[in-house]
Amino acid sequence: MNIAIFRSLKHRNYRLFFSGQGISLVGTWMQQIAMSWLVYRMSGSPLLLGVVAFSGRIPTLLFGPFAGVLADRTNKHRFIVITQTLSMVQAFVLSALVLTGAVRIWQVIALSFILGCVNAFDIPIRQAFVVDMLEKKEDLGNAIALNSSLVNGARLIGPAIAGILIAALGEGLCFLFNGISYLAVIAALLMMKIGKPAIPAEKKDFLKDLAEGFSYAFGFSPIKSILLLLALMSFLGMPYQVLMPIFAGKILHGGPHTLGFLMGASGLGALAGAIFLASRKDAMQLSVITPFAAAVFGMGLMAFSRSRVLWLSMPLVSLAGFGMMVQMASSNMVLQNIVEDSKRGRIMSLFTMAFMGMTPFGSLAAGWLASRIGAPDTTFISGVCCLLGSAAFSIRLPSLKEELAPVYEQKKLV
Repeated sequence: MNIAIFRSLKHRNYRLFFSGQGISLVGTWMQQIAMSWLVYRMSGSPLLLGVVAFSGRIPTLLFGPFAGVLADRTNKHRFIVITQTLSMVQAFVLSALVLTGAVRIWQVIALSFILGCVNAFDIPIRQAFVVDMLEKKEDLGNAIALNSSLVNGARLIGPAIAGILIAALGEGLCFLFNGISYLAVIAALLMMKIGKPAIPAEKKDFLKDLAEGFSYAFGFSPIKSILLLLALMSFLGMPYQVLMPIFAGKILHGGPHTLGFLMGASGLGALAGAIFLASRKDAMQLSVITPFAAAVFGMGLMAFSRSRVLWLSMPLVSLAGFGMMVQMASSNMVLQNIVEDSKRGRIMSLFTMAFMGMTPFGSLAAGWLASRIGAPDTTFISGVCCLLGSAAFSIRLPSLKEELAPVYEQKKLV
């Protein structure tokens, strides 16, 4: 194996983060699978699956811009310790409700919204914090790719464990394990040695900082185009995950273990995509990879929607997972490479809004459409729209590369 793939792990702070986050993310994926299955078991409603997903993601769209300004103004390290602690408390409350048999759908929706509010601040600030954990900025792209591989390695393990636990003992233990797993990342964060954060001596008005971030992002065509493509993929493509319990139960005639296999297969494809990106050093080519990956994602969704047997569905959803991850992570890498350090938090908040903030609307739309035309046809339509988005971005690619070239040359990334 190419050792250069893991070059970011030579940095002590990043190594601590990587190990602690790796344990925590397994719990996060276990909770996500358990929550979907719990709602589906209690209601049998595709629409309610969409409502729960909406409640967990809509805070990102509401509060994301403010999180970006905070990321550029505050101590990111201290802030992340707080958000991870709040996430741990949410998991423990959910586990207590389920294990005591007191859980109701409205409680799941409310707790999903609370976690979404925490994540609205945690995710963009954590994205912007990556560069602070590295002594050498040239390893930033590799660190982002390794983060993605970590998420998807956990995505491979977590759903499989969750499927077994749910079938044997119920959903409650998945939520309990997730709460305990947060102790690992909190401990890792507290062990870090982070220098004094570079916070502007003179702080502008909060709303002016907010407006400056939007102006910077949408005044530069490459940033704007990447964010728009990512938002399109998130709105039209990502909601396929909300429909996974329906594919597992009604289409493939399985149970929670089938859901675990499907999510694990998607995670395996995404992990392969993250490792593929971690091995790359030619930053300029990432802008070409982005629309190609979006097309792979769309074709994977279209093919998966037509399958009716598990042995075929798993490699097809794995292909979709590969395309989704490469498209998302390459977008992140391009943005972090070209953004000014003083505006990194605000751009990462817009990235998070595009990636996660559009998903709740897509989840509601997918749940509504699936209740009328079925999950397979809904997923097929999503795949077609992703292909069209990839084609539109590809048409603009030559002019975008011309605008990016001087930026890469200035930052010595060519």
